[in-house]
Amino acid sequence: MADRVVESSEVEVPEIPEILEKVLLFSLEEAKEKMLQGAEVVPFTALVVKENLFIENHPGDSAEECFNFARHTVANARGAEAYSLCYDGYIEVDDEAKDALIAEGGIPGEDDGVAVGYLYTVDDEGNYTFEEEAAYIGASPNFMEDLKEAAQYDEDEIDDKYLDDEDDEEEAGEE
Repeated sequence: MADRVVESSEVEVPEIPEILEKVLLFSLEEAKEKMLQGAEVVPFTALVVKENLFIENHPGDSAEECFNFARHTVANARGAEAYSLCYDGYIEVDDEAKDALIAEGGIPGEDDGVAVGYLYTVDDEGNYTFEEEAAYIGASPNFMEDLKEAAQYDEDEIDDKYLDDEDDEEEAGEE
């Protein structure tokens, strides 16, 4: 998914809300583990809803198609507190493209999201070496910009697939 452009800047790293930082780092670690096990990283989103984390893959024929699938999923996730979109891409540094696992994400109502990533190299034998810490890349689109904060949604406004399994168990017990 190397066709995405995230604007990098020379400014300081902004304050990233804890819930967003956690979902971004979780996604990067998840993608890193897949690569270390020899699997391909299919672009995926991770949504934090209540006490749950929902992961959904977004395969596509192009970076734009994957991006649009992810935007559709996240933009309609009423009740979510934060999200990340994670993919294998590259970052241009000093006019050189460097391989990177990238996680973009945001929280409801904010104009911009953030992008962070792990730079990595691949040796001649196909072994990956990842940077130890995620690096701030820059601002990114925020797919949640038009959503309200999670607490402002009533249970009936939240998509059923994001509600607790407890509700499903209660309904099954009533039948």
